Amino acid sequence: MAQLIGPSLIQDQLRLLPFVLTEPPRGLPGALPARVAGNAQQSTVAITYSGQRLAMMYQGPNFPPYPSDSSVYALLVVDDSSQRAQGVLLYEGQRPPKSYPQLGTVSGGDKTIPLYGVRVDWRGVSNQTCPLLGSPSPAPAPAPTP
Repeated sequence: MAQLIGPSLIQDQLRLLPFVLTEPPRGLPGALPARVAGNAQQSTVAITYSGQRLAMMYQGPNFPPYPSDSSVYALLVVDDSSQRAQGVLLYEGQRPPKSYPQLGTVSGGDKTIPLYGVRVDWRGVSNQTCPLLGSPSPAPAPAPTP
């Protein structure tokens, strides 16, 4: 049940402009958990940059096929209390309006879809006993002391 309700609540948050990310968060790890909304199988995305934009590569099966250029998109999900990226959800459905800031892209096979970002109350959308996107990304390691 949590695998269906969580992605729906996150998608709803995208309608509230103050929670839409206008730029990628800093300090992203090299990879994050990823999931196609409504699918139980978790994958990962490898994270690189193309200039100031994120360029993510979906690792694993189930990258959604899509019949048109406007039916699939990805959301980078960031916890609003810690500002830590939790992972990426892929949705099949109406993309956000063209006026929404695109953070980058997610590629899988020969397909590339737009990536948007949203801040959410992570504890309100993911259950600790059945996490929506696996364990949270690790905090950046402190710099070594000389």
